[in-house]
Amino acid sequence: MSVLLLLLITGAQAAYHGAVITNYFGDVRPFVLTYHIKESGSSCEEVDIWQCGGNCTTPPFYAIDESRNEWCQKTQILIFTNYGPRTFTFIFGVGSSNWIENRNGIVTPLIRISNDFRNRSDINKPNSTPQTTILPLVRVPSNCQRNINLLVFDPDGDDIRCRYAAGPECNICTPPSVLNVSSSCSLSFRPTNSSNKGPYAVQMMVEDFPRQTITLTDGFTGAQEVKTPSIAIGSIPLQFVFTVDPAAPSCTAGEYLPRFLPPTPQHGAQILTNVNQTLEISVRAEATQADISELLVSGPPGVTKSSSGSGNFTLTWKPIDGDGGLNYALCFVVQANSSGAVYQSDLRCVFVTTGNTTVSRPTTNTTTLTTTTTNQPTATTEPPLSSTPNATPEPGPYHVLALDVMISTTLSMETDSATIMNLIKEELKRQGLPSDITLKLLRSTLLGVTTPAP
Repeated sequence: MSVLLLLLITGAQAAYHGAVITNYFGDVRPFVLTYHIKESGSSCEEVDIWQCGGNCTTPPFYAIDESRNEWCQKTQILIFTNYGPRTFTFIFGVGSSNWIENRNGIVTPLIRISNDFRNRSDINKPNSTPQTTILPLVRVPSNCQRNINLLVFDPDGDDIRCRYAAGPECNICTPPSVLNVSSSCSLSFRPTNSSNKGPYAVQMMVEDFPRQTITLTDGFTGAQEVKTPSIAIGSIPLQFVFTVDPAAPSCTAGEYLPRFLPPTPQHGAQILTNVNQTLEISVRAEATQADISELLVSGPPGVTKSSSGSGNFTLTWKPIDGDGGLNYALCFVVQANSSGAVYQSDLRCVFVTTGNTTVSRPTTNTTTLTTTTTNQPTATTEPPLSSTPNATPEPGPYHVLALDVMISTTLSMETDSATIMNLIKEELKRQGLPSDITLKLLRSTLLGVTTPAP
């Protein structure tokens, strides 16, 4: 097991608001490991700078969003090279920064990541870790019930479970007394006494569990380890601030607490786009007894936002080459003000998936076709779920962009191409693709003709 220590140093006393760290990897040889580090502080000037030690680069931070000098979230992308398919424990020490003053007594931040990138026997490639994100500060009035469903995704289709950090995963591990977390990554808040008002430090771990027994193989030593569905493969940290505000005059969504309106995408929706193509997501909300002030966002690097009037917002993102074939979680809330009080909408999160990905399914037959479906950059679909309740969505992308298929048929491509294409489309729909897919024939090759016996 390799241990890498990355130190966080700062010249200002910042108020730490948490962090989310996820990663992606490239080819096994050379093995390229990319970490997306999101750290949050009380202002953009006070967010610390991560210094990278080891075989990696240290690029600058890029701001994702900030909330009127209350918090700022930045992201940094660390690229490690020549790290083979093996296990890693990363420990991030957070220099002179302390958590924002909180009710559960958490002072010194600690971020511990247990990653396992050994080759999996079920997919014959290195394991991937869960993907998620969260806003630096989530708030709710003390008298209003609130369920927060975190958006989690695993590229390997593993079962993702959430829990509070414990033991060596934090310096002080006292969880918030007002917030319960379920293994299915749902947070629940119940109305509480006004004496419980204030901020709480939330320190969670997100873990991936295989859905069947698998064997993990170290790419250097060849050593193997068996993982069952009850043994976690790895874990990533999820840290943020949860604030209990004074009681609201009403807990009805759309009055003081902003309510989302169409065409805002539903929670958990998948939004498709292409590399170097600008994606726009419309967000609309109302609060009849409060003034909507801002849209707050946590998402991939490069997301921007704009407003066209009270309660009308647009999120814009243009993925680059390195984003191709990846899924990112993008979360947002709408915030409103009334008589000095601040109110947040529900947390809403979507998947943003970037094409292009090729899928091939050869079968035994006599005619070769290549078909493609159109990929609308603003199309929104619900992600397919497994049959397990509260299970993690199966890995994307969920649209076939190119398909090589061989079929056996007595029909002729010269005279019956429309019929053949319709049959292929109906089969793709039966396999779960949307009913509005469009197929275009790119190439047809006749391999052979078999005449049935009389």
